[in-house]
Amino acid sequence: MHMIQDGLVATINADGAELCSLRDATGRELMWDAGPAWPRHSPVLFPIVGALRGDRLLHDGQSYPMTKHGFARDRRFTWLEQGAVSCRLALEDDAGTRAAFPFAFRLELSYRIEGGALHVGYEVTNTGAVTLPASVGGHPAFRWPLAGGTHTDYRIEFAEDEAAPICRLDDGLMRPDPLPSPVQGRTLPLDPALFEDDAIIMLHPRSRSLRFLGPDAGIEIAWTGFEQLGIWQKPGAGFLCIEPWRGYASPAGFDAEFAAKPGLMLIPPGEARSLGWSVRPL
Repeated sequence: MHMIQDGLVATINADGAELCSLRDATGRELMWDAGPAWPRHSPVLFPIVGALRGDRLLHDGQSYPMTKHGFARDRRFTWLEQGAVSCRLALEDDAGTRAAFPFAFRLELSYRIEGGALHVGYEVTNTGAVTLPASVGGHPAFRWPLAGGTHTDYRIEFAEDEAAPICRLDDGLMRPDPLPSPVQGRTLPLDPALFEDDAIIMLHPRSRSLRFLGPDAGIEIAWTGFEQLGIWQKPGAGFLCIEPWRGYASPAGFDAEFAAKPGLMLIPPGEARSLGWSVRPL
């Protein structure tokens, strides 16, 4: 479905509740086209972010198959609302999800255009009788370059200084030792070489917003409720993923009960957690 307001046009697909297109007032497409290099636009990450060791989830002595970033991005959501400037979709547990994730849940996605920005909301509700351990994350891929210039003409400007070390992955799992941050004060000069070693992972960024800027275009991204941030490009591809996360891949040595995995939300029965991010053309 399409939503139009404030010069923005957003397209949402029930498959994966995915944002597939976002055009600014000039008609410029901001999202990656899901080309052969990476066939996604903005997948929803749930009930994990990143990978588990051996792609398996351990719970109460049993092993369940769970692939990277979870299953929500490959499930069809149910439409709850389709309006001119907003929409809502939901995914609930069923026999298929319980074969990989033995917990009851409801995941609701909302999209709203307001004030010249697209706002994306996530609500995770525990509909079961036991604690729900889960992660959720955004994975929007924006065109890089957005408009004009080359990759190295672009930069990220954080709202705050970001001197803390970053983390990297090894075979999809978190390396034990942090690395010096490539951020210079508040500025991350962008270069595809930054991503030859996979994503840049910030476990505790001070910022709650940033700007992705080039010579002729830019966007501002802000988030609430998310505690981590991933920045990623598949080598050679024409996109940059700026990813607010609540959770991250398993540490390389972690092979225990899923609920003990670092970074998870632990949601009591009957409770919910709400998170969100927004994108605004500049």
